[in-house]
Amino acid sequence: MDIVDLISLETIIPDMKATSKKQILQELASKAEKVLNRPCHEVVDVLVERERLGTTGVGHGVAIPHGKIPGLDRLYGVFARLAQPVDYDSLDGEPVDLIFMLLAPEAAGADHLKALAKVSRLLRDKSTCEKLRGSEGGDAIHAILTATSKNSNAA
Repeated sequence: MDIVDLISLETIIPDMKATSKKQILQELASKAEKVLNRPCHEVVDVLVERERLGTTGVGHGVAIPHGKIPGLDRLYGVFARLAQPVDYDSLDGEPVDLIFMLLAPEAAGADHLKALAKVSRLLRDKSTCEKLRGSEGGDAIHAILTATSKNSNAA
């Protein structure tokens, strides 16, 4: 499982306009709805339920909302860069501007955890985050995420 297996150009939102955590989750779910062919409210419900367990705002402007959806055939990711940082109840109290949503099949088990770890490692890298914040458009974001992904395979 690699980042390139999780996202595509159609699952990148390069300039999301949102003013609240709730709106962020709804926008991510709306994008997922088109790719997964699942109702938006189903994805929002899973994400909100997960947030009740504790914030997925991991710090340094990054959030990794995630959850399991019955009937998915594989893991899916949606990446968003916010036009303006938004309060997300993050662990460090800082607003977020980079968000990687991860959705997994109910039976994903270890694959879900491995994908979460990979996304977390990727977005903990300050250089990668700076490139993502300074990039122009979805193509550039996709290239940064997948190039970093490919480099981690070679290591």
